[in-house]
Amino acid sequence: MLTAETQFTDKMTTTLEHGYQPIQSYDIEGPEETPHEIHVVPEGSKSRWNHIVDLDSFFTRMYQYHQKNGIVCIALNEIFLLGQFAFIVMLSTYMWHCVDYPVLFKNKILPNKTKVELSDVFLPLDECTNEISSFAWFVILLAFIFWCIMTLRTLLRLGHYWEMKHFYSAALKITDDELQNLTWHQVQQKVREVQKEQQMCIHKSDLSELDIYHRILRFKNYKIAMVNKSLLPVKLQVPFVGEVIFMTQGLKFNLDILLFSGPWAPFENNWHLKEDYKKVAKRKDLAEALSRSILYAGIINLILCPAILLWQILHTFFSYAEVIKRNPSLLGMRSWSFYGRLYFRHFNELDHELHARLTRAYRPAAKYMDSFISPLGTIIAQNLAFVVGSIGAVILALSAYDQDVLLVDHVLTILSICGLVYATCRSMIPDQNMVWCPETLLTKVLAHVHYQPDYWRGQAHTHNVRQEFAQLFQLRAVSLLEELLSPILTPYVLCFHLRHKALDIVDFFRNFTVEVVGVGDVCSFAQMDVRKHGNATWQTSVHSGDEPLLSDANQYTQVRFPVS
Repeated sequence: MLTAETQFTDKMTTTLEHGYQPIQSYDIEGPEETPHEIHVVPEGSKSRWNHIVDLDSFFTRMYQYHQKNGIVCIALNEIFLLGQFAFIVMLSTYMWHCVDYPVLFKNKILPNKTKVELSDVFLPLDECTNEISSFAWFVILLAFIFWCIMTLRTLLRLGHYWEMKHFYSAALKITDDELQNLTWHQVQQKVREVQKEQQMCIHKSDLSELDIYHRILRFKNYKIAMVNKSLLPVKLQVPFVGEVIFMTQGLKFNLDILLFSGPWAPFENNWHLKEDYKKVAKRKDLAEALSRSILYAGIINLILCPAILLWQILHTFFSYAEVIKRNPSLLGMRSWSFYGRLYFRHFNELDHELHARLTRAYRPAAKYMDSFISPLGTIIAQNLAFVVGSIGAVILALSAYDQDVLLVDHVLTILSICGLVYATCRSMIPDQNMVWCPETLLTKVLAHVHYQPDYWRGQAHTHNVRQEFAQLFQLRAVSLLEELLSPILTPYVLCFHLRHKALDIVDFFRNFTVEVVGVGDVCSFAQMDVRKHGNATWQTSVHSGDEPLLSDANQYTQVRFPVS
């Protein structure tokens, strides 16, 4: 088992391997020969980034600017997102009101017409406008208002990223063309050098790597800790299915508003927890206020449920319909769930580091899940694949003889459904050359994800472990279904499950928040304090002296650290 100290040491070793070294203080006007080249910021820009008030947002944008490859890529992506929203609304409205479907489906015969043309199917603009009902106009108006709000937010973000472009070019001496060739560690090294010149943070003369990570990952570290302490996510008991873990994009958005960035959140700004949350005497009053906020959020989600559900359906259809038609096996593929990404994430781990680690674990994880074979399901899939494959083969053979066969009503529909069902059945039939070794495969997964519950050891072959791992490594079909049901389930989860955890959440913020000079309030788990959050089982492996290492640790304060 790796200890917290070992994990922290490994992380520091990795950073040193990427080029990090302690920066020494040098006198620029001193001797000409210095061990390292000094990064000098031009005089004209020295005061521009001096004493940045919100360093959390600044460093976060700096990281995103690097990961998203500069201002051009960021601007195009933001503009295309606005265009996608407008396109989906306009296309859906046009297809609903401006298409003459009786003519399209040949249920209505046009006089003096032997061939239906596009101009016969699409209604004229004035006639199409008259077909739109008052309710539809109201929905379009709401969509337009929402699009305007999105546009304003996009312009504001682009303004911040434009400022970040100047910071990269003027202070860091990095152009957008060089971003792809520089690692984040190299960028971070330049930022630490600029701190010595400009004093972006006035509380400390030198910024460490951990200081920057704390500011970028402040709220994510809290969310990781809440998963660690089983405050999140919500677990639902579904009839005939069992325990289901509910964590979707919609619920994640609500949690961010309620707990971190909203006007009634425990944090009064990006770096400071409200003082009342640090006082034991205020815990019950704060819990009642937080409970009301969660209830109001659930009610608002319930009111907006029809609009959000409609958007989810349309967005999912336009995003995946063509892909699924061409590659139906996509639904049988797996991906790491939102819960899995929080469950396996280390404290102080950036997005690209997590992505790289989970990507390395993908293949053994997929092989592990595929190693579980249902004999009954395999028999059904083989025979169903034979039936639909035979039907599809007959249709293709007849169409090869006479292509008019494809013009018969619903023949293409039948052919498409047969292809979809066949591909799905084939994905359920195991490889005949596969060797069943679940324990070995799960060990390979563990080598990258670095954590598994203790009761998984030696139980990789059991159904319970496989089901728990499936919650972390979901089928695409299950993930899409959860996102579609999210507008309906999110109000229920907020009002009847999360609201009752308000007191536990208040206690969590009070007990696991520490103030760090020059950084602000951070999750204490992210400090990697072995004495406070260690486990007694590490005692023999990390401590050989007389003083007990874990004198302050107990079951409530112990944290789940990765194991090997």
